[in-house]
Amino acid sequence: MAEVLLAVVVDMVAGREDDGQRFEDDVLARLGKHGGTLERRLRTADAGSEVHLLRFTSRAGYEAFLADPDRLALRDKVGHAAPAARVLEVKDV
Repeated sequence: MAEVLLAVVVDMVAGREDDGQRFEDDVLARLGKHGGTLERRLRTADAGSEVHLLRFTSRAGYEAFLADPDRLALRDKVGHAAPAARVLEVKDV
């Protein structure tokens, strides 16, 4: 079972940064349920973007996180204020 390391670039919707940050708080709180951990969370000075470094104990855990119905419901609830995320699978070098 190989770990999965991800760098996630999250772009908030302009004018809805507070909603986007609350959404990210709620979603990131669900990581542990799926064997994931937040190693770093960085925010730009203008609060328009965040960078997350996430680690999952397995690919199955990551896939379960993506399919988590509670996570998906949170995304539906935030609607148009949901941030856009670019996920990069990375490795230590």
